[in-house]
Amino acid sequence: MSDTQTIRVLVADDQALVRDGFGMILSAQPDLDLVGEAADGAEAIRAARELRPDVVLMDVRMPHVDGIEATAAICRETAARVLVLTTFDLDEYVYDALRAGASGFLLKDMRRAELVEAVRVVARGEALLAPAVTRRLIADVVARGRPATPAPRPDARLAALTARETDTLRQVARGLSNAEIARALYVTEHTVKTHVSSLLGKLGLRDRVQAVVLAYESGLIRPGENAAPSGEGGAPS
Repeated sequence: MSDTQTIRVLVADDQALVRDGFGMILSAQPDLDLVGEAADGAEAIRAARELRPDVVLMDVRMPHVDGIEATAAICRETAARVLVLTTFDLDEYVYDALRAGASGFLLKDMRRAELVEAVRVVARGEALLAPAVTRRLIADVVARGRPATPAPRPDARLAALTARETDTLRQVARGLSNAEIARALYVTEHTVKTHVSSLLGKLGLRDRVQAVVLAYESGLIRPGENAAPSGEGGAPS
């Protein structure tokens, strides 16, 4: 999407006050266009099919069809990118949403500026999965003593990655930022960005959110694991 284009947004939440509040915030921005609202997941799916928004703000707990099922359908059937609205005490839903294809999630107590910027980031094709939030999600999974994913399922696509790309994927899955990955692998941030772009292309993934999910589901990394580099040593590249 070009930065000069208007970003079409659909808001799905079963609380009218929440929809109205988000609508007011979004409509006040010249580059954002609120094209529709939905009070449950079924309405959100229909609206996404008909209105073709660029971004969908999706609540999790809604009647009839919940936000997880709606996210999966929208990501499967349309080009819209989904931002899930959640709170930290609903982390179990966050992981389900990411597996369903969401491009990230927002906390319901966010500031209005954070909401606006999040919509713009996702509309540009970037993933909204802050490293600190990723680390907290993984830590919560470990603290609860339950697996973050079902039993690992080896993924043949990983064989296409170079050793350095595999190391980069492990660091992404740990929730490290590009700068932190660069320090861990003794490379530049530009090199990290190149590796991330390359591994996403080879794996056929849309963004690094999907890369995190694949890394855990394939068993490449497990919660609490120290993903030390296993590739080409510590020399700068």
